[in-house]
Amino acid sequence: MPQPSSLFRPLLIFTALLLGAGLALRGLPLAAESARSIPPPALDEPADPQATSEGVAILAGGCFWGTQGVFQHVDGVTAAVSGYAGGTAKTAHYEMVGTNKTGHAEAVRVTFDPRRISYGRILQIYFSVAHDPTELNRQGPDVGTQYRSAIFPTSPEQAHLAEAYIAQLNQSRVFDAPVVTKIEPDREFFPAEDYHQDFLTRNPRHPYIVINDLPKIENLKRLFPDLYSANPVLVTEATPRS
Repeated sequence: MPQPSSLFRPLLIFTALLLGAGLALRGLPLAAESARSIPPPALDEPADPQATSEGVAILAGGCFWGTQGVFQHVDGVTAAVSGYAGGTAKTAHYEMVGTNKTGHAEAVRVTFDPRRISYGRILQIYFSVAHDPTELNRQGPDVGTQYRSAIFPTSPEQAHLAEAYIAQLNQSRVFDAPVVTKIEPDREFFPAEDYHQDFLTRNPRHPYIVINDLPKIENLKRLFPDLYSANPVLVTEATPRS
């Protein structure tokens, strides 16, 4: 385990967590519980039973602990790795990314089996459950460009599908505000430090996880019962803590 200073968000964020806990005790809705049902993309490449290679989606939507946790519970996802995208290899380190000066976003590389799930369905979960795509440079208590909503396409086809889906969502006005997700092509992904991997599964009682991320897993189960997997696909072999 890293030093405590590497694991906890700034004092301001921790204060926000305590406030969130108070709201939960009062039965008031939390930001992480605001997931909504949205239509699937009209333009998509359907799951291909004949596919011979895996697909890769790189997505950013706030703290990568929750985004990774969500996709680790998606049937058809074979790996989900927390990391950084948008900047250089030299600055792809947690403490540097936290300065909000590197160009990086906390991102997750989602590897999936295209025979079982399409890229469009991955995006549907991303927009519906994993984060709020209408928040600009923030998610919940986390503020800064490193928490921006961004898609890093791995091919021109992915960029086209993502752009079309964002336009569809904005046109249909399924959200109360415009989708602000940016498409950022030609960006390299860099895996995050080991202590960030599988953080949700290994730390289910961490205040940040309880308030901001566990509701996302419940929303995935509720909104996508056909795609929810109770057993997460983990980066490490660590035994989840009780």
